[in-house]
Amino acid sequence: MTDPQVTAARVKAAIGVLGGGFMISREAKALCERTGLSARALYFRGRCGVLGEVSADVILATTVFFPAEHVRKYWEEGRALPVAEAVGLYAGACHDWGRRRLGGFAGAARLAELLEPVVDNADVLGAPLFAGWREVPLADDPPARAAQLLHLVRELRGGLHAVAVLAEGLTPLEATLLAAHDGTPLGARSGETMARFFDWPEPFPQPGPEAVERRTRAEKLTDVLMAPAFSVLDEADSAELVELLARAG
Repeated sequence: MTDPQVTAARVKAAIGVLGGGFMISREAKALCERTGLSARALYFRGRCGVLGEVSADVILATTVFFPAEHVRKYWEEGRALPVAEAVGLYAGACHDWGRRRLGGFAGAARLAELLEPVVDNADVLGAPLFAGWREVPLADDPPARAAQLLHLVRELRGGLHAVAVLAEGLTPLEATLLAAHDGTPLGARSGETMARFFDWPEPFPQPGPEAVERRTRAEKLTDVLMAPAFSVLDEADSAELVELLARAG
């Protein structure tokens, strides 16, 4: 029988790439032009608007891996767009990206069928953005539905990864620097590249060997925390999900 922790580890890169693909897409760019928001302001407002009209500190507490001043700047900039509208537009961009990116993928409907019980089976503890996005109605058509479910599973892992990182005593910057990021919508990127993308100020610190070990443990702990969500799939479904994600990617 397939260990759900193994499944979580095997799908994480593809989930990261596909689940966040719409965030850097032409669809998202069109929303920036339509709303007048910068790309990063739209990102925070659209992604985090499911939490409601909250303070920037609430957003920082949920996004974790960005510098505090960066979060505050762009969350405040995004207040020009009401949160309900922002979420609706961002979900729409996700759907439109899915239709363009997965519209010709014969496995889109089956991918959605496999991911939906994973999302339904997941616990929301430690993953507030996942909890918020799970309240957003799913699209009806398979490519858009699959894209939204990919986003949801990505949000689940992101929240639980933040829990794991903090549990291991790492700072968000250390965790970012000490990883080869192969599951980003941008493709494979080094830790320093991602730290610059997140707008951390340089020069970056040089974490020691103990921090490297903690980072490795944090990644494994994330897989452990994700395992219960994937436990709803049997061995055949788990193998099919891995295969479909590989083809979709």
